[in-house]
Amino acid sequence: MNTCIIGIGSNIEAEKNILQALELLKKDLLILQVSKMIKTKPVGYTNQADFTNGAIKIETNWSQKELVIYLKGIEDQLERDRTQIKFGPRTIDLDVMIWNGEIVDKDYYTRDFLRQSAAELGFSDSN
Repeated sequence: MNTCIIGIGSNIEAEKNILQALELLKKDLLILQVSKMIKTKPVGYTNQADFTNGAIKIETNWSQKELVIYLKGIEDQLERDRTQIKFGPRTIDLDVMIWNGEIVDKDYYTRDFLRQSAAELGFSDSN
């Protein structure tokens, strides 16, 4: 069994889209914990609404690659527009951040909210 922390974020109808994402995810994954959702300023392209970000801790018997493909499918179901500029507005963003205790998303090191959400779910850099 694999344990994973997934970063979750949105700045288009964030509350609705995050709730929908969680509902879809819990149909196929064992969600162990959900962090608080926090408002964050956009990074890179700043002429857009603030984001709501958090994280979920799950267990799955899928591989990391299978999980990433699944998460992209959830983003597609929630009509994420991949033609937008990088770091642009999005209905939902789901990223594998920590896989079996190992940081796999390099953004973890540069985004305080990712570290804060992971810590809330019991992860620390010294794990």
